Amino acid sequence: MNPELRKYEQVINTLMKSRRFKHSVNVAEMCLTLAKKFGGDEDKAYTAGILHDCRKETEKSVMLEEMERSGYYVDPVERNCAKLWHGIAGAYYAKNVLGITDTDILNAIRFHTVGRADMTLTEKIVFLSDMVSDDRDYPDVEKYRAAVMDDLDNGMFQTLRWSILKTVGDGNSIPAATLEAYTFYSKYKRGKLLP
Repeated sequence: MNPELRKYEQVINTLMKSRRFKHSVNVAEMCLTLAKKFGGDEDKAYTAGILHDCRKETEKSVMLEEMERSGYYVDPVERNCAKLWHGIAGAYYAKNVLGITDTDILNAIRFHTVGRADMTLTEKIVFLSDMVSDDRDYPDVEKYRAAVMDDLDNGMFQTLRWSILKTVGDGNSIPAATLEAYTFYSKYKRGKLLP
């Protein structure tokens, strides 16, 4: 990995509290691990991973404005759920403030919360790293980590299924991109489904 990219750690350290900073570093490290294992671009994976939550602790009004100015399509479910704004606002910030022009990195940041069908390798790596980074401790996370380390596409199916079941169980709506991702990756399911 290009050591110059460590500068992004300094950038995000000023944008968030220490707990989220630690999470972002953990995600970036998992991105590197997955990029090495599955032949991804380590620089892209690290950059998108370290920046994926760069707007998570920004004021809602600022996130909303950045989301509106991003140029990305925003699903009505996303628009009505402020917890999902940071991915879109983060892609806007990475492009317009940090000067990142690589579409793969920007899309990995934008879609790290909701996923989408037929994601690039970098996008899958960031999505999955956020789901199973070392600081995650939800029930059965070890099983999901193992699934991801074995096969990214099956890992996408397994983690999307878990995320959808949890979101619906909490009484919330599912963005269209997430449902499309689930349908797309369901063809890659292998073996016994995780809880």
